[in-house]
Order: sequence, then C-alpha cells, then structure tokens
Amino acid sequence: MVKSYLKYEHSRTFGLVNSSTSNVVWAESSRSTGIAVVAANEEVLCWDIKKGELLSRWADKDCRSQVTAIAQSKVDKDIFAVGHENGSIRIWDSKIATLIVSFNGHRSAITHLVFDKSGTRLASGSKDTDVILWDLVAEVGLFKLRGHKDQITGLRFLQPEAQETVDENGELVVAGFEDSNTSEGFLLTTGKDALIKIWDIASRHCIETHAAQSNGECWALGLSPDGAACVTAGNDGELTVWSIDTPGLSEFSRSPNEVAEKHFLKSRGVLRGQGKDKALEVSFHPRNDYFAVHGSEKAVEVWRIRSEDEVKKVLTRKRKRRREKLASTGEKMDVDDAGDEPSDISTADITDIFVSYVVVRTGGKVRSMDWIKTKGSKPMQFLAATTNNQLEVYTISTKEKSKKSKSDEMPDYSRSLAVELPGHRADIRSLALSSDDKMLASASNGGLKIWNVRTRTCIRTFECGYALCCAFLPGDKIVVIGTKSGELELFDIASASKLDKVDAHEGAVWSLQVHPDGRSLVSGSADKTAKFWNFEVVQEEIPGTKRTTPRLKLSHTRTLKVSDDILSIRFSPDARLLAVALLDNTVKVFFVDSLKLFLNLYGHKLPVLSMDISFDSKLIVTCSADKNVRLWGLEFGDCHKAFFAHQDSILQVAFVPHNQDGNGHHFFSSSKDKMIRYWDGDKFEQIQRLDGHHGEIWALAVSKTGNFLVSASHDKSIRVWEQTDEQIFLEEEKEKELEELYENTLLTSLEPDKENEDDAEFGDVGKQTSETLTAGEKIAEALELGMADLAVIREWEEAKISQPNIAPPSRNILYTALGGISAEQHVLQVLQSIKAAALHDALLVLPFSKLPSLFTFIHIFCTRSMNIHLTCRIHLFMLRTHHRQIVASKTIRPVLEEIRVNLRRALKRQKDEMGFNLAALRVIGSQLEQRGVKDYVDEDTWEKETEGKKKRGFVQIA
Repeated sequence: MVKSYLKYEHSRTFGLVNSSTSNVVWAESSRSTGIAVVAANEEVLCWDIKKGELLSRWADKDCRSQVTAIAQSKVDKDIFAVGHENGSIRIWDSKIATLIVSFNGHRSAITHLVFDKSGTRLASGSKDTDVILWDLVAEVGLFKLRGHKDQITGLRFLQPEAQETVDENGELVVAGFEDSNTSEGFLLTTGKDALIKIWDIASRHCIETHAAQSNGECWALGLSPDGAACVTAGNDGELTVWSIDTPGLSEFSRSPNEVAEKHFLKSRGVLRGQGKDKALEVSFHPRNDYFAVHGSEKAVEVWRIRSEDEVKKVLTRKRKRRREKLASTGEKMDVDDAGDEPSDISTADITDIFVSYVVVRTGGKVRSMDWIKTKGSKPMQFLAATTNNQLEVYTISTKEKSKKSKSDEMPDYSRSLAVELPGHRADIRSLALSSDDKMLASASNGGLKIWNVRTRTCIRTFECGYALCCAFLPGDKIVVIGTKSGELELFDIASASKLDKVDAHEGAVWSLQVHPDGRSLVSGSADKTAKFWNFEVVQEEIPGTKRTTPRLKLSHTRTLKVSDDILSIRFSPDARLLAVALLDNTVKVFFVDSLKLFLNLYGHKLPVLSMDISFDSKLIVTCSADKNVRLWGLEFGDCHKAFFAHQDSILQVAFVPHNQDGNGHHFFSSSKDKMIRYWDGDKFEQIQRLDGHHGEIWALAVSKTGNFLVSASHDKSIRVWEQTDEQIFLEEEKEKELEELYENTLLTSLEPDKENEDDAEFGDVGKQTSETLTAGEKIAEALELGMADLAVIREWEEAKISQPNIAPPSRNILYTALGGISAEQHVLQVLQSIKAAALHDALLVLPFSKLPSLFTFIHIFCTRSMNIHLTCRIHLFMLRTHHRQIVASKTIRPVLEEIRVNLRRALKRQKDEMGFNLAALRVIGSQLEQRGVKDYVDEDTWEKETEGKKKRGFVQIA
C-alpha cells in the first residue's frame, strides 16, 4: 500500500513590523494619529501608530513574492496600489481589505507606483527600465514607455491646469474637459542611468531629457506640491534643483501639433546634503515649505525653502557686504545697484533659497519616510520605517516668524511614537516552545521575547546579550539563554525580571539543552567544553530585612572537555547518551553517566551545525554546512543514509518529538536557501517542501504534539506551519515540483527578447503568465466547439425547410449541461470570464488559423448587439495584432465588411443613448439646483474666510 502523509501548511505570520523591501505610506484615520501602511514580505500590514496595534493585513494567497512599492490614491483614500517583486501590481480596497484587480506587465520588481490627480490612472516604474500606464476603470494597461537604460528611481505625474481657458463660464470648462489632450498630462521620470525625462502622455513620447546628476546615478525624485519645482538626488548627498515651466507645459498640451522647441525643465543648481551615501527618497511636505531627504543612514535631513521676503533680506545682506568690500571702486557698484530690484529673486543663488533645517537622527537605518498631515500650526511630523523592523514618528518644531534671533540653535525634534514591540530589531537566532506549546520564546542580538502562539501577541520583552540559543525550564515559568560572550542568563516570565547571569564559558555558548528528567541542563561552547548545571533553589536574604526569598540558581557540577569547539549538543530522550557536534566535522557520542566516549560519527565534509535524536533514541540526524543531511543509527554509529538536502548550508534539523501516527522518524530541515523540507527518516524520502520565507531560516521549533512547527528567518518574520487533515502522496508532490519547473521555463521562453524591441519608444503592455495561457486555450476550445455547433444548427435549419417536423439535432453535451445555451452565448461567456487585464495576452495565444472562426462570432455579437464594448475591444485588438496577414487574406474580407456595418450601427445606437442620458442628467441637475436652497452669506465674515484660506497656500520659489 502507498504510504500517505499529512500535509503541513503555512497558517500565520508574526514578529514583523515592516520589511525593508518597500516604501511606507501614512494614511489618515479618524480614530488616531493615523495608519501606517507597510510591507511585510508578501503581505501589507496596517498599523495604528498611536496604539501600536495591527488593524488589518492584506494577503493574496496566490502571491508569494515580496512587496516592493505601495501608493495611495489621492481621490479615494481607501484605494491602494501594491507592487511586487515579480512585477505584478495589485489594487486593494483598504476599508474591507479586499483585492479589486491585479495587473501583470513588468518583467521584474516594481520600484515606483503613482496615481494621477483623478485617481483613474496608475503609472508604474520597474527594475526592467519600463514605465507602464494603467487604466484603472477599464482595468487594462494602456502602454509601456521605454527610454531609460536602467531601473526607474523616480516617477511623478505632471498635470498642469489650463489656467487661462478656465473661466467662471461653465461651457469653457466642459470644452477643456472634452479636449482629450489637456486632460492627459505629462510624466516626469528619473532612472538609475542618471537621466531625468518628461513624457507627453498624449503622444506617448519623451519630449525632454537631461542628465540629472553629475557624479553617477540618480536615486530619487521629489516633486513640490504645486508642481513648479522638483529635486533629484544622487550619490554623496548631491541634490539638483529643477524648475518646471508648468504654464509652458499646459500651453504645449493644448497645441498638439507643435514640436517642443523650448525646455520646460531648467536646472537651478546643486545643493550638498549631509549624507555621504546614495539618497533613497526626496519627499516634500504637502503644505509647508520643507522637504526631507534620506539615504540608508540613521538620519533624515530636513531642508527649508525660504519665503520671498527672507530671500530678499539675504540678498540685501550679501549686497551690503559686497558694498563694504568694493567701497574703493565706485563704478562697479552702480552696476550692482541697478540689479537691486525684487526681480533679483529669480537670479538668487540656489543655496540662498534652500537651507538645511535639521538632521533627525533615527533609531535605525531609514528605509522610507512619509509626512504626516498635521492640523494648522502644530509642529511637523513624519513617519519613518527603519530597516531594523520598527516604525517611528518624529515631531519637528517649525520656525516661528516672530523669532528675530538668527538660527544659531538647532530646531529641536523628538521621537513621539513608535511601533517596535511586535518584533525583534535583529535576526532571531533561536526559538523554543513551552511544554504545553502555548508560549514561544524567541531570542536575538539584544532581545528575548515571549509570544502567545495562538493570538500572535508579544507577552514579554527582555533585554539580553547576543543570544545564540534558548530553552524553557520545566514549569515554563523561566527561560534560559546562552550568549555569544559565554554567559547563561535566566529570566522569569511571570515577574518579567532577570533572575541570574552566570559567566559560564570563555567562548560563545552555541548550544544548550535541558536534561530529559528536567533537573539539570548542559551547555556547549566554543571554549571546547560542555558544562553540566543543576537547578538549585537558594534562600536569599532581602537587603535591609531578616526575611529570605527563594531564588533559582544554576550550580556547576561537571565539565566535559573535548578537542574542538562545540557547535551543537543533544541528550537522547532516554537520557543514556549525549551527542556533541564539533568544529572538526565529527559528532562524538558520550555516555551521560560516565562521560566515556561511545561512538565517533565521521562523514561530513564541513562542520555539523545542528542535530537531533528521535523519540526512541535509535536515530540521530545531523545537518552540516556541506548541504547534506545524514541519518545514523545510535546503536552502532552506522550511517543509514546521506542526502544532498538543500542548495545552501543547513542550519537546523528537528525530529517530530513523538510517535503518534508512526511519524516519530520524520524530521524537518531548514537552510540558508529559504526552504524548510519535511523528510521520512525510514524511507529516506522528501515528503514536502515548505516555502514562504524570504531569507535564510535561522531557527526551527517543532511542537511537542507535532501538530505545528515554528520557523524564524532573516526576513524578521516568525511563521507557524500547521498540520492539516489533507493527505499528500510522494509521487504527486514530485509531479507538482516538476510542473512548477516546466511552467517557469515555459514562461521565460515566451518572453520576447529585449534586443528585438529596443527601437520603439512605446509599446503594448503584455506578459504571458500561466493564467493567460490557460485562458487562451479556453477561448480556442470554445471557438472549436462553437463552429461545430453552428454547422450542425445550420444543417438542421436547411433540412427544416423541406421537412418542417424534423427533430432538433443532438448538440454537444456541454451546451445541454449549461442549460441549452447557444454556441455564441457560450463563446461570449468564456470571453467575459477572462479578467480585463489578461484578455489581450490570452488572445495572443490564439493562432492565426483561429481568426476566421473568431470573426464569425464577432459578426454574430455585432448583429445581435451582445456586449458591444467587449466585442469592440477584441475586434480592434485582433485587427491591430494580425494586420498584415488580414490584409493579405481574401477570405476574411467579406466578413470584416459586414462586421463594420453592423458594428457602426450598434455603436451609433449606444452613442445616441449616452448623449440622450447625459442631456437628461444635465436637465435634472439644473432643476435640482433651482429647487435647492440658495446660500445667503454675511458679507463681512465671507471676506475673512477667503483671506484665511489664501494664507495657507504653498509659497514656492523656483
């Protein structure tokens, strides 16, 4: 009989605040300071910044790749776009945490996403150097812009308002709106190739290119809120300031036939920032005249833009100084004085306009930041996401106008809020589960945390040294850790205090384990010794009183000296043997009572990093940096099997701790190749591969019941994998892996070569995925069945003329199953079931020979006006794609003629209907307005209100 196994599946993730793969977005919330929307590997998390609690997590179970970009729509604040490492983009509704639509067009990781003003279009930039514009209403990719030679590092919409044409006159506004060119706008992009480009969306071409940086790549782009200036950032803190001629751009967009003769981008000069590294982000404050720049250091630098009056003051002060210098030469001064008018402000040096305001030092290397909208005159705040798994909010006091003093003292800033408790700052090096599997201890460099496994919450946080191993002591009230500096530290969970710290070894304590009887523990260290410790309760005097209190102490009983550093140490469950793994690639097995050598296990080519002994003390499994796992018998020390288990060093192995369903000889291994594998130790077969982590997996812990296992990785996440009731068979698993491999190679072979398409500046958006391939096959199948059915029905109708009582023909069983629908209805249903974003790629799968049958059905759809919008889209796309062959073909022509007539008729009918409805809506609107309440305003207060609004405008000198 074929042996079946139970499947383990990923059930939950915790321990991660934010991963440093993507930018962070601050979103407004009625309840608190706001929400931080952050990437957490393949998921997106929403944190309430004030309370530090998780509000929601968005996860698409079909997507395993990491989130690399997040953007929020400016119009509908609940809509977010999320870009992934595999080039896919997903649009989420944050209110209900649901996926609305997903797009696939890029070949590699998304670097930037940005919505336009209307919120109906999305632009995405990627590492594959392309920029794609997506239509969110029709859910399709409009076009791809090629021009950059390296990854896109900045992306912004420029949508200049047509200032002169818009009057109070209603008609002019409508005319401006209907003129498609004015509404299209422009795109501003920067790339790692140090270029900054302006693209005209209407003509789909680049109208202007400049070199953005003088010393290497351009890494970031920030656009001022009014769109009149932008700042690009490169290496060594170099910032270039550009002014954008928005009136010129809006004029250019209104006269589409003109060639751009003048430049819309002008470089205004270079600023030097504090950072010596490459910049990652430039972000303008939405309201005040400030912008922030940061690289990958532990600092955010905030710059201030001086107001016009301040710049004038600076200029007059400079002139005054020059006057004093040039007091001797009179005629030179006249020339200078001639330029003393306010017009000087446009020629002012850029360093007079932009001044470094404050450098905010953060608690970790900054990955991304976002400004927080504050009310009125409150100090500015920004949210920073750091690479060490925390979110921080900093408050900066703004410069008051009343202060006459020169800016000698630095403006002060403070860290007001942080989300840091739900995760470790450094990689977790060790995991331990309590005896009832309810609590989990995780230890890292500088921190030990105790988690409730079921609710995923952090119960306790302790500060400790650089922890390498940890364990719960019997009773689950105390945790012991071994550190890199050779100490053993004891922590009491109930009182949240450190009980004891023992200088146990001279070298790092790499491994420790509690004796199966629960009365002692053994620690193995790099100082070539293993030490045995007993647990003792001592009565300790309370200082200043006569009373005593019981305390747990570790007392050293025996020492085992070996020839090399100890990397791992294990008791056998029957407490007879002690296995010790050494740096010299061997494992030595000793008797626990006499500490005499029993077995020497040779075979690994590199040091054994971890090992485990099965429940019945018969098997020992060892894993090594040589990527092999070896199984040995503990009676004679014979090697049962050596398998090449992973693609990189294997860091942990663990047996299932009991033998309930005969799975006592099954074990798990985890590696630097980001995989966990589940093995059968009797049959020497791999049962299952668990993939989900995005970094090397440092630690594994299997529950005492064997129902779940917990893993911790370099991606800062702790994942729980639960045993399900689903059975798996080894043959099926192998087939699945082969299928995956085949699919991946198939998709890469379908991708067009980059060389063939470099000449065109824009192209179609398309990317074949397994989904589009199956959709294409479905269409082909439906067309085949449909054509056969049409022929059958036609014969029956012809026969019916001569024999009116003839029985209806036997049609394909599928149509009867679907409720006796006609062939054209079935084809339309298949086409409608394909997602709009994947339709074009699915149609590309169809060979040219299928075109006549597709056009036959399109003709039927036109004559009966079935879903005209979809019909049009498919028809025009096929004509565009196969234009040359269609022109050369004689058979398709008559069909196309008929389609044209019918399609025009149907479209005209739809257009008339829309026009009628629009006109009716306008009439209803005007009627409502007439019936509505008119606003009567007190004139005095009204004046003041408008004045107040004007003051908050954004002052920009560019």
